[in-house]
Amino acid sequence: MVRRAYHNYWVYIITNKPRGTLYIGVTGGIDDRMERHKDGKGSGFASKYKLDLLVYYEEFQFINDAIAREKQLKNWHRDWKIDLIEKTNPDWKDLWNTKGKGLRC
Repeated sequence: MVRRAYHNYWVYIITNKPRGTLYIGVTGGIDDRMERHKDGKGSGFASKYKLDLLVYYEEFQFINDAIAREKQLKNWHRDWKIDLIEKTNPDWKDLWNTKGKGLRC
């Protein structure tokens, strides 16, 4: 396996509808993780509430930074999370491009 100098980790928020149930996760493979969420196999909680719309994400180089941010966001009040999403995605659009299988720019 080739060692990379830079690895990507993501903290992300998915939902089932605007201002709906929120799920915050961290992953080292956003492509695989979102495809599993889209297929209803991402996590028990996400599957139960049919959460598959990617509405927010942040990218990190180091896993420790990503995990720290995930924990920080999980401790936030719901209103703060909604404000965070709406600053960059006011229409709650799905940021996952299912046709191109990747993040929308």
